[in-house]
Amino acid sequence: QVQLVESGGGLVQAGGSLRLSCAASGRTFSNYNVGWFRQAPGKDREFVACITWSGTDYADSGKGRFTISRDNAKNTVYLQMNSLKPEDTAVYYCAAHLGRFGITGPRVRYNYDYWGQGTQVTVSS
Repeated sequence: QVQLVESGGGLVQAGGSLRLSCAASGRTFSNYNVGWFRQAPGKDREFVACITWSGTDYADSGKGRFTISRDNAKNTVYLQMNSLKPEDTAVYYCAAHLGRFGITGPRVRYNYDYWGQGTQVTVSS
């Protein structure tokens, strides 16, 4: 079992930056694949980025602006978000999965076993 706690959200103007953190407790977090997802009001939860044994991956919406990284010594995964846009406004969730993903891969939220409570990101225009 692993517990995830997100932090770092807030209100920022368009063009600004935020760094989200996903802190884990419990099992050895370095063994887990981690993804970031977001959910805007009235919309489905969507993939943002992931960091797995094979590397990193980003949704097109965040490529070139978002960077996912991890510090295994701190049991934490980060999402650095730059050049934020109003359409980035959402609740951001981190999720973790131990082991290989199924055929649908790390972009699909149903493949993750553990979720945090989310952190609100609001980008004003």
